[in-house]
Amino acid sequence: MDFHIEHHLDYHYERPVFLEPFQLRLRPRSDPAQRLQSFNLAVSPEPSGQCLVLDINGNEAIGIWFQELTDHLSLKMEAQVETLRTNPFDWIITHPPTRQLPATYPPEEAESLAPCLAPGAHLGEVDPWARELAAAVDHDTPAFLMHLADTIHQQFDHVGRLDGDPFEPAACLTARRGACRDTAMLYVAACRSLGLAARFVSGYSMHHPPEVTEHELHAWAEVYLPGAGWRGYDPSLGLAVAEGHVVLAAAPDHRLAAAVQGRYRGTGVGSQLNYRVAVQTSARDALP
Repeated sequence: MDFHIEHHLDYHYERPVFLEPFQLRLRPRSDPAQRLQSFNLAVSPEPSGQCLVLDINGNEAIGIWFQELTDHLSLKMEAQVETLRTNPFDWIITHPPTRQLPATYPPEEAESLAPCLAPGAHLGEVDPWARELAAAVDHDTPAFLMHLADTIHQQFDHVGRLDGDPFEPAACLTARRGACRDTAMLYVAACRSLGLAARFVSGYSMHHPPEVTEHELHAWAEVYLPGAGWRGYDPSLGLAVAEGHVVLAAAPDHRLAAAVQGRYRGTGVGSQLNYRVAVQTSARDALP
């Protein structure tokens, strides 16, 4: 599937401020599931310098920095992406102890996956809830991953929330409601509680969730399965991720997958963000 994406962000400050160096994760990644065909990023004011970097989690990011004061920062991204994964279940798990829950990984993989295995604090009822869902599918890992996504999709009230960090997973579970980033982190926490390595993903989807009236930055989860690699699951839509999603960044900590990361210097200066996301898709011509 072919995606044409436009993502505009306009930050306005009450008076001129000094912008600290920013890291922008607005460049869609290229991997076995998607291919970046074209990309353009316009920044105003023009940065004093910029560089393309590979961040700590292997995401492509653009570093920008400034020398002059400014009362605004405008980012206009345009990208063309081809998604390649038509079948989200074209894999097998090659390490038997990962097929049943609670899962374990080969020691060398577990060491590398450690940040995505840490359960975190304030899990509350997430652990017994996840174990109950696992028992309902005889502790089968592939079945659990779909059952978890479907349960959150079907049983939670999905809401739009324009800003703020994700809710704590336990709070999202107790309320049975949340935005896509909230349910994504709940999905991550439930997987980690059963020994599955999981991480937060930001990007775009061809279908915006029913709680929003237009496209915006979307969030879901990826789970690592030996033999399959990282595989996406979208609890707000209740599905395994295939060609209908475009990934910008993934990280064990949601803050390290943020599309825009940076600060400004200016005591008592307020700021306002306006943004627009446009996603257009078209199916590729069928092969003869």
